[in-house]
Parts: sequence; C-alpha cells; structure tokens
Amino acid sequence: MANTFLMALALMLILEGVLPFLAPGLWRDTFRRITQMNDGQIRFVGLSSMIVGLVILWLARL
Repeated sequence: MANTFLMALALMLILEGVLPFLAPGLWRDTFRRITQMNDGQIRFVGLSSMIVGLVILWLARL
C-alpha cells in the first residue's frame, strides 16, 4: 500500500512539473490569474479537479 502511495505521489509531482518545465511563461501567467480568483472560484476548481480524479480512478479500476 505504501509503495502504491509513493508511486502515485511521484507521478503527481512529475505531472505537476511538466508545465513549468516546458512553458514557464505560460505557467507564470496561469498562476497569476489563479491568484486573482476569489476563494469560491478556487474552491470550485479544486473540487472539479478532485471529481475528475475520482472518475479517472473509478474508470481505471473497471
């Protein structure tokens, strides 16, 4: 179980690092826009991301 968790964490870090590595200017602009959002908008983005992740996990287990 710990091995699976560490692999998932490593994959998340790899995916999170792709955009800043390949397009730092785009990443910076995107991050700047995110900081200008209000709390409700940021929460909606976070909730949407979690739901999409859960759906992907559910589909992968079928």
